[in-house]
Amino acid sequence: MKSINIKDIARLAGVGVSTVSRVINQHPDVKAETRENILKIIEEYNYIPNNSARNLKRTETDDVGILIKGLYNPFFAQMLGSIENILSQNGYGLLSHYNGDNSASQLDSLRSNEHMRDIDIAYEFIMEKKLCGLICLGGDFNDVTEKDLLRLGVPLIVASTNMDESINKNLYSSVAIDNERAAFDAVTYLCDEGHRHIGIITTGAGDLSIGTARTRGYMNALSNAGISKNELYFDMGAYTFETAYEAMNRLLDKAPELTAVFAISDIMAIGASKAILDRGLKIPEDISVIGFDDIDYAAFFNPTLTTVRQPVREIAISTGELMVGLLESVENHKHVQFPTKLMIRDSSCSNRENGGENK
Repeated sequence: MKSINIKDIARLAGVGVSTVSRVINQHPDVKAETRENILKIIEEYNYIPNNSARNLKRTETDDVGILIKGLYNPFFAQMLGSIENILSQNGYGLLSHYNGDNSASQLDSLRSNEHMRDIDIAYEFIMEKKLCGLICLGGDFNDVTEKDLLRLGVPLIVASTNMDESINKNLYSSVAIDNERAAFDAVTYLCDEGHRHIGIITTGAGDLSIGTARTRGYMNALSNAGISKNELYFDMGAYTFETAYEAMNRLLDKAPELTAVFAISDIMAIGASKAILDRGLKIPEDISVIGFDDIDYAAFFNPTLTTVRQPVREIAISTGELMVGLLESVENHKHVQFPTKLMIRDSSCSNRENGGENK
């Protein structure tokens, strides 16, 4: 019997490829009747993901690489398990590589914009490990050219980061959120609550992706509220507790009138919060704090952290399923965007009683 692929299963069942993938990966969000029909077809045709006939056509390994920005990012750590589960159930291995050390040296590179391009690191990873596909969790890809993408030679998915809008979208896939809009909504919430002196802990010129987008959202929110940009309200960290702690101390020294601070990641927000508390100030009574990502720590930090929630599980599942579809040659490149939600918790409060002025 001629071997069939996941696209054939989908056609025979009258459903989409993603539905077949969900059944294979035992996701609960498939109707029982549909699930039973797909499983019957899989059994009838003896379909095995990643069959040997397909392997004979490839010189690469069956390993998908995951290039992770930063030595340890809790948000990406939450994604890894779901992605690995989907890939392994479809016959693929997973190799991870951490890009960047999340230290003071990384902050120096962010400030100076002098560091090896992430797309070049991706190419070396693919060549060294003979990968059949690559997923990038985070990273800076705004300087990527179409020639760079063609050179990779394998399916690429960028997740939780951005690619330059001018790049041909048929050359890569993406799974992300609207970082600029989410940051805009978070800072607009602070403005609506009466805050006028709002600081930001962000990244430097070397961060061409998420940091830039979230900073742009911050500035647009202030402009929309009629608040002028104040250079003293900006400081930089490198997605770590330590660098954000130092950045918050600098902000408190140069702008003691701040009533709120927006950090572009939860890790940075927690580092900033420690600096505030170590000064003998109270959160949120003296300074409100907002983070971004809604990592597990956010709901257990004291005070619980107001933050932007990304749908981490949905992003991970979509990324894994999309990679399987690309490797099976049954999916074209896609660009998926998920909504976010502002989780209002104990680290923020209104400043209206003071007319928007410092308390």
